[in-house]
Amino acid sequence: MMRLVLALALIAGCKDAAKPETHAAPPAPVEAPKPRSNDYCRGLDMYTPGSAPMSTAKPSSPTIPAHTFSVVARDPVTGDLGVAVQSHYFSVGSVVTWAEPGVGAVATQSFVEPAYGPKGLALMRQGTSAPDAMAKLLAEDKASDVRQLGFVDAQGNVASHTGAKCIAYAASHVGTNYAVQANIMANDKVVPAMAAAFESAKGDLADHLLATLDAAQAAGGDLRGCQSAALLIVSGNRTDTPWKEKKFDLRVEDSADPLRELRRLVVLARAYDQVNQGDLAVEKGDQKAAAEHYTAATKLHPGDPEISYWAGVALATNNNFDAAMPLLKVAFAADPSWIELTRRLVPAGLIPQPVADRVIKEAGTR
Repeated sequence: MMRLVLALALIAGCKDAAKPETHAAPPAPVEAPKPRSNDYCRGLDMYTPGSAPMSTAKPSSPTIPAHTFSVVARDPVTGDLGVAVQSHYFSVGSVVTWAEPGVGAVATQSFVEPAYGPKGLALMRQGTSAPDAMAKLLAEDKASDVRQLGFVDAQGNVASHTGAKCIAYAASHVGTNYAVQANIMANDKVVPAMAAAFESAKGDLADHLLATLDAAQAAGGDLRGCQSAALLIVSGNRTDTPWKEKKFDLRVEDSADPLRELRRLVVLARAYDQVNQGDLAVEKGDQKAAAEHYTAATKLHPGDPEISYWAGVALATNNNFDAAMPLLKVAFAADPSWIELTRRLVPAGLIPQPVADRVIKEAGTR
């Protein structure tokens, strides 16, 4: 608690925000800055992972400082809901990002009160709009002036809040189907750049969220530099199996260049999604579709032995050897252990003995 008291004594007011911002005129057209390359994050040359052991002491307060920039949004075409964040703070995604399929998404930051995540989603699940849910929780929070929040619900209602005592530069912007918020930024250009980037981005919701984060960093980003980032996207479908409705759940916990690493993980996630779709096509006996999905996966992440191997096994097991052999050769060439694994799949009932013998003979060595 002392840490919060001292911080509150030092921080300067950002703006009077007693009520969450729930609507705003679109920003003037601004070309979203392009991310820098070598100096993408300040302090890269100075970055060295800490070697001290993790403290066993429990925090004296649930309030965790996470000064950062984030975006919450809904895809008006698919209904997908998402939140993305970057911060100079370890494992920012574990406290800032919250989402539930068919309900909404929440970003809770600055001096973080994580309870805004589950409580906000619970209210939206009951039918409360994102602006009303945020307003209700802020009214109950005695420390609302140090909070920064972004809420979006399944209907596309959005709200954002920047407390009057957030550390400058701090601001929020609400647009159609999205809200962006940032605090302790290097300058006041970050939030306008985020809004412009989101509105001009192409592609799906993940593409929009990543473009928004990149624009924030390119405009100056966190005053202290970079450390962690996260992306969470769920579908707009409320079902009894919410775990099946998660599209992306990716975190970069500690990195000198978290946004670039987050983009790499998104590509990898898309590749494995293609593998999963290929597996489903195999189960249905649609070999043509399976081959197309597996090929798409290998194009997204070429040379990945894990992807190549399992795709090859699935195709070979269904007698599509022409498509399977090139994939299995990639895996076998990368590591002979994949050949041994093929032998072990036989007693597990995952591949017939004749198929295993053929792929080992033709794609590898005994």
